[in-house]
Amino acid sequence: MPNNKKEGIIFGLFMCFGMVLIMSVYNTALHGFSSITVASALIQFVVTFIVAFIAESLVEPQARKIALSLPYDKSKEINFIIAIAFCMVPLMVLIMSIYGVILTALIIGIEGSIFATYLKTVGLNFIVALPSQLLVVGPISRWLLAKYIKPATQILPELNK
Repeated sequence: MPNNKKEGIIFGLFMCFGMVLIMSVYNTALHGFSSITVASALIQFVVTFIVAFIAESLVEPQARKIALSLPYDKSKEINFIIAIAFCMVPLMVLIMSIYGVILTALIIGIEGSIFATYLKTVGLNFIVALPSQLLVVGPISRWLLAKYIKPATQILPELNK
């Protein structure tokens, strides 16, 4: 887990990259791969990454506050990791599903009610986002942080001030 603001930003970038990658592939698969080119996928990924990172920057402090207020054994880091995931993923899914519905409306159009489409999108995204965050992206991001970022901040602490 991040110990300072710099590590927090880097960790957030890792998390956003992984989640946007997984959720982009998943949502593209839901709508069909035939309607997307490599160039449009890259542009869409970059724009989605920027939107997700901004959303994550706004959601994370609130999710952290909520997670710390919940009654669980805070002496174990795994409990905090699970608590923050259960606080952050639903908020991010609600926000990013709005973005997804807008993107879908612009690219392929929406049939029927926008509200019904949004609710369906939230449900479909949540069932993939939570396990992805807990089982894939979170562990990989924590490993990358511990392996490549924390050793550098421990070796050269004067550069991180």
